[in-house]
Amino acid sequence: MATLLERPGPRLSPALGTLLLLLVLNLLNYIDRYILFGVQPLVQSEFHANDQQMGAFTTAFFLTYMIVAPLTGWLGDRFSRKPLIIIGATIWSLATLASAFAHSYDSLFFRRALVGVGEASFGIFAPAVLADFYPDRERNRILSIFYLAIPVGAALGYLAGGEMGSLWGWRAPFLICAIPGIAIALLYLPFGREPERGAFDHPESRLIPNASRGARGDFFARFVALLRNPAFLTATFGLAMITFALGGISAWVPTFLHRVDGLSVANASLVVSAITVVDGIAGTVVGGWVAQRWQRTDHRALYYVSFWSAALALPCGVLVFFGPRAITIPALVAAEFFIFLNTGPLNAAIVNSVNGMIRATAISVNLFCIHFFGDTFSPQIIGAVSDRTNLSIGLGATLVSLAIASIILGFGARFAPPLAEPMGK
Repeated sequence: MATLLERPGPRLSPALGTLLLLLVLNLLNYIDRYILFGVQPLVQSEFHANDQQMGAFTTAFFLTYMIVAPLTGWLGDRFSRKPLIIIGATIWSLATLASAFAHSYDSLFFRRALVGVGEASFGIFAPAVLADFYPDRERNRILSIFYLAIPVGAALGYLAGGEMGSLWGWRAPFLICAIPGIAIALLYLPFGREPERGAFDHPESRLIPNASRGARGDFFARFVALLRNPAFLTATFGLAMITFALGGISAWVPTFLHRVDGLSVANASLVVSAITVVDGIAGTVVGGWVAQRWQRTDHRALYYVSFWSAALALPCGVLVFFGPRAITIPALVAAEFFIFLNTGPLNAAIVNSVNGMIRATAISVNLFCIHFFGDTFSPQIIGAVSDRTNLSIGLGATLVSLAIASIILGFGARFAPPLAEPMGK
């Protein structure tokens, strides 16, 4: 771990401290996001909701996320990101806390939508801050560490929801898991640091057309510039298709195991949480390690690792949803491992495709696209298909998106920007 975080110079201590705080906040972010999936059958039973209505909770969350993201991206390129991170983390934690007191479908729907307001700020600012602490060759490793919070947080969210929900009712997990987010947000005030924007970016304006003009211009000028950046676009839409698959699988696999394989709510959440945390850590570490070594000889490595991530997950997904029940869980283990290979490399490809002066805007556009074309609607689409056919066929939509992702990322590798030479060369 020390070698992953190590870099020479006086910025090591503030960079490391900020990374650790952001890592913990990201962990809590994903715990709060995945609690609902762990208690989904219990909520569905109390509110007498169908599958499409349950998928709409995720749609509400991401619609709010997408609406707020352009504004937060604009703010992040003009003002200090530190107070914005604190405010965002506090908002999502309070919205999660409020979910524990919902007593109707509509009130829970509104409160889950409000969680998206806070996360639309943190999810944009955190990778932009980390990218400003490290040069482009190191960002894959740093973001691989930061995004380890996704599988660990998701697993803890499933586990907290399934176990605590089975013991004390579905409201208890929301009540217990919201408090730490507020505490860590307050700790960020004295210990978080704000790095210089673009301090380690390539000196040439090669990353995005009209970058210097767009950096101080309006949002529309920067948005148009992003549309002329094929490295950014292919990484973004490749990630969007992977996000469609991962979002749909995350929302429905516990219910799939409960409904199709006959596991209890608690056991289904336990199995999925165990697979997610083990595969998430292993896949993220292996994908980041392979990409880091591959980058030494080929600057397109970030795209190639992401291509293989989607391509290898596809046949495993076929076995999960349509294969014999005896191999459902082993195939799920393989599918999730391959999906997580892209976590660090693809996010690094996105931050490397733009310069530091417009990075928050670029990430906000990226997040809008990956959620609008990805997991905003995938759980609801899967639920709607499931209501008319069955859940296996509904989840089959994720296989189509993985195939599209592999095509986009394989094509996008040709646009990968060259990397700056290592320091000292």
